[in-house]
Amino acid sequence: MLTVTLLISCAAKKELRQSRIDIAALRQDSIQLASRIDDLQNTINSLNTRMGDLNKQIASLSNQTGKLGQQNLNQQNQLSQANRTLQDQQARLQHLQNLLAQQKAASDSLKNKMSDALVGFGAKDLSVTQKNGKVYVSLSENLLFPSGSAVVNPRGVDALSKLAAVLNLNPDVAVTIEGHTDTVPIHGKYKDNWQLSTERANAIVRVLVNNYKVDPKRVEASGHSQYDPVDDNTSSEGRARNRRTEIILTPKLEELYKILGS
Repeated sequence: MLTVTLLISCAAKKELRQSRIDIAALRQDSIQLASRIDDLQNTINSLNTRMGDLNKQIASLSNQTGKLGQQNLNQQNQLSQANRTLQDQQARLQHLQNLLAQQKAASDSLKNKMSDALVGFGAKDLSVTQKNGKVYVSLSENLLFPSGSAVVNPRGVDALSKLAAVLNLNPDVAVTIEGHTDTVPIHGKYKDNWQLSTERANAIVRVLVNNYKVDPKRVEASGHSQYDPVDDNTSSEGRARNRRTEIILTPKLEELYKILGS
């Protein structure tokens, strides 16, 4: 019996280590995709400039062709080459724009699904936004937790159940959960705001994974304490906005990686 227990424990630890490795790789993929999107946008801007230059070159060559006699053949060849180059550049530009459109469509679709699922919750307690190709679901402390606690209340569990339903229907979405606090020092059970923000993020993970069977390999949790505010901590309203949990959803977009790699 002891040997069986040890084997189960080792297997669980091995699975946990593999899950952490998968999560780290997923986070790195997200960072690399954001970087590639920026590179694509820069390339599009460069191609637009190049296309403008080529159009000017074509116009100039066309004018010269009408005036010159002996050089007409060379001018025609140059004109044909410039037209071929312009067509190639236009095709590449269209391809890159299609890639960006796919990325935006995936993010838009995910945002709409989340907004529809969480429509019953007030804007003061919950918001769904997009940034850098990701969807941010921000939930207030008032919705999720009693003050100074990391135990999710029933209304928060209800919100997470609706969010989990969307996640389970979209398995190619990575999930990052961030806990945030205001600047008021915590007293009691938790040592400081670092611990409170981390425990709250972990509590959300447990609800999603244990209650609603979201794949734990897709999920990552972190605490940010008071150091990533969205408002001024000098007012009660600002502090309330800063006491939040953000669930960040990133479409994997594996097909984009394949196209970019080729």
